[in-house]
Amino acid sequence: MSEAMANPTTPPIAAADVFDGAESSALRDLRTLVLSRSAGISIETEDEERADTLLAQTAKDLDLTLIEWSIAQGMTFHGSGNYVADSQKPAAALKAIDAYVGNAIFVLKDFARHLSEPAISRTLRELLERFSKPPCLSTIVLIDAEVSLPGEIKPMVATLDIKLPDTAEYERAIHSVIESLMLSGRARVEVTPTDFPELTGALRGLTLNQARRAIAQAAVKDGRLSRDDIAHLVELKAGMLEQGGLLEYMPAKAIDAEIGGFANMRKWLERQRMAFGADARAFNLPAPKGVLLVGVQGCGKSLAAKTIANSWQLPLLRLDAGRLYDKFVGESEKNFRQAVSIAESLSPAVLWIDEIEKAMSPSDGGDTDGGLSQRLFGAFLTWLQEKEAGVFVVATANDLSKLPPELLRKGRFDEVFFVDLPDPEERAEIFRIHLSFRRQDPNAFDLTALSAATEGFSGAEIEHVVVTTMLDALQSRVQPDTAAVARVAESVIPLSVSRRDDIERLRAKAREQFVPVR
Repeated sequence: MSEAMANPTTPPIAAADVFDGAESSALRDLRTLVLSRSAGISIETEDEERADTLLAQTAKDLDLTLIEWSIAQGMTFHGSGNYVADSQKPAAALKAIDAYVGNAIFVLKDFARHLSEPAISRTLRELLERFSKPPCLSTIVLIDAEVSLPGEIKPMVATLDIKLPDTAEYERAIHSVIESLMLSGRARVEVTPTDFPELTGALRGLTLNQARRAIAQAAVKDGRLSRDDIAHLVELKAGMLEQGGLLEYMPAKAIDAEIGGFANMRKWLERQRMAFGADARAFNLPAPKGVLLVGVQGCGKSLAAKTIANSWQLPLLRLDAGRLYDKFVGESEKNFRQAVSIAESLSPAVLWIDEIEKAMSPSDGGDTDGGLSQRLFGAFLTWLQEKEAGVFVVATANDLSKLPPELLRKGRFDEVFFVDLPDPEERAEIFRIHLSFRRQDPNAFDLTALSAATEGFSGAEIEHVVVTTMLDALQSRVQPDTAAVARVAESVIPLSVSRRDDIERLRAKAREQFVPVR
């Protein structure tokens, strides 16, 4: 035990600039855990710098010494040059904590992986038991990107879920970058406080590190930080979020979607749109939860998600549900929490979950995945029922047989729509849309005849017919016409024919239970 550890001369912890003024919810939660005598706290985060700042401010507020450990640096006193010699090994760190006199917050970084050693696990357990008894106010905090605790330790450790930064934290991050830019002279600062709401909106969903990096990158790109950089910040955010692999981010202005038909759903959406406004809040009307679209494959369910975001001018988040699943225990649940946390931080937004029956039941039911799909499904239902943030969920499903009844009951989704095969008018409209998109004049084609020639075709199959016709035209150097499109359609066997029994069974069941989109 070193002299520095027995008689610390740690200077007062400097107040973190990011907490001047209004405090964050994460800071309040951390302080509450320490004051409630939580002997152990687990913080699972990739933003270690932010966790360090929260801990420094908590220690200052509660007049506690902050002592940090890592296997590289050993035990060090925050804000001073004092350290404990030969304390890099986990066992030495725990011994130093045991010998320390006084109350402190002990921060152990990347420590959980060492708990596979019985002696280390046992020593930590005894320390937690001692710290849980009055009058001790010391706390051991475990910080790691992934915290996996042994069964005997887990009940003794509280979990602090540090959500993404709030508006006040983003504003302080902007201030810090502006100060740095002004001191370095790398870019002119042309933004004013009136621009901050839009700047923070463009950054929501990012960690503070990512936010600062995005602002600096936008400013250095053209030598100035101005309102013009807001659109660039949104683009940078989309790239950063997609690097995580869980969510694909599409800004509202980048969504270009058009769908034929769906008249009933369009009317319903127009009414639900009012629930996002201030007038609805004045009458205590809840924000809409979401909509479930079930029906025949290739009939526009996925396109409808983009259409909703486009018509409401909200960003669209596509959840790659397949990437939720991880081979390590607990990782899939963590991935789900992270995904919904990002979605909530970006609200109001549309969250699109494609083929939800596969996402929540990847093993075709049963317990072959150790109950993982059931746990994820339960977590999703709970979040869907209780969420307060303005995240409108658009879920799509092709296979009704795999949809649990709990998902279909009222209160989960605001409405469940059935997407049937397009009728004649809708098929003509779909032809018009795809021909126009391929730079063809729809008026040069007999859309009524093409609609009749594609009875039983889905929207995706009609698009395939148009694309194939255009490729044939490019190859033959002949302008496509109605006859050319009809010939291609004759060669296509639609799903309604190749899987007639399955499709008819689905249509019969869905018509009885759900609202038609048209």
